[in-house]
Amino acid sequence: MAPLRKPPQVLMIRKDQPAVAAPESVVASAEPESVRTPEPPAAAAPAPSPVRTPARNDDDLFDLGGMEGLTMADLLGPDSSQQQQSRRSSSAKQAGSADQAGSASARSVDDFDFDEEAFLAALDEHEPHGTTGEVVRGTVIGLESDGVYVDIGGKAPGFMPKTECGLGVITNLKERFPKGLEVEVLVTREQNADGMVTISARALALRQSWEKVRALEKEGKVVQVKVNGFNRGGVTCDLEGLRGFIPRSQLQEGENHEALVGKTLGAAFLEVNPETRKLVLSEKRAATAALFQNLEVGQLVEGQVVSIKPYGLFVDLGGVSGLLHQSAITGGQLRELREVFGQGDRLKALITELDPGRGRIALNTALLEGQPGELLIDKDKVMDEATDRANRARSVLRQQEQQAG
Repeated sequence: MAPLRKPPQVLMIRKDQPAVAAPESVVASAEPESVRTPEPPAAAAPAPSPVRTPARNDDDLFDLGGMEGLTMADLLGPDSSQQQQSRRSSSAKQAGSADQAGSASARSVDDFDFDEEAFLAALDEHEPHGTTGEVVRGTVIGLESDGVYVDIGGKAPGFMPKTECGLGVITNLKERFPKGLEVEVLVTREQNADGMVTISARALALRQSWEKVRALEKEGKVVQVKVNGFNRGGVTCDLEGLRGFIPRSQLQEGENHEALVGKTLGAAFLEVNPETRKLVLSEKRAATAALFQNLEVGQLVEGQVVSIKPYGLFVDLGGVSGLLHQSAITGGQLRELREVFGQGDRLKALITELDPGRGRIALNTALLEGQPGELLIDKDKVMDEATDRANRARSVLRQQEQQAG
């Protein structure tokens, strides 16, 4: 660490006194001790006479004339904000001069070489083709041992792996997908760095199959399926390319279900779930669904009361049950359900609503009445004339449907 230095001593000189040379002792004391070096003793000599220098003022030492009229801000110079403002004003002046020069030679769009068709074509060329889940059409342009190349309009063709070329096993790709064949496929993976997308005919076929099956379920259709396998719980079958399952409890011959392999069965839907890929069918329910196909709204049916509930009567129509709601029994004041029909009674009623998907049939006997409450007075007469009265009731139902529509 450097030794501490003593501060220098300043000799003040007044303007009204001539400058006198400082004694050597004062000058010497002004120097730091670390700098002074001892001098060898010398012979005594007479003290020199003091030298007088002419007196000088501040005007002689400094040129103050050029500083007249200047402020401290002028001496310090402009601050950073003033410099930035100065630069901005300079840039604005340059921009203004550029605008003036540009306005002098302004050009319209028509003066430039602009081809709109070429511009749009360039956009189409670089626009990404095919997003996941999109259905596209294309043309087969090439085949490999592991898949097919299809032109779908992008900067690179789509590739369809051999395992995605369709439902089932395809042994001859060249025969199944000749060059120039137009195909409809589903995009399963968006384009990679080379612009190529992955496509699938199998995924599209499966989607379409699930849509068909759901429509059949909604309509309550009975389908014909071929049993192709079995396990401990039931048998498997094929429907529209989908794998279906029929539990043993839903088979007519559940005790000997192994013998059903290779046979064709009529089946109805129990569960259709594309998300979980569950397709569960029932042979027993097919008999019920088959009856729905022979029923329609406005039809007169005959059945037997098999159950009485607080809200209405359940009527067996020969394999399926219909509900005669308490509000649809009569137009009169009904105090108790058994006042008109009891359990085991046979009756005729009109079908007013069919829901094959849920297996529901809505019945109505009030529409067969000539006047409200007639069933409470003369039930036998209403039932005997039910066929003729049903014709009038159908026109009433049609009017109600038109008003509702």
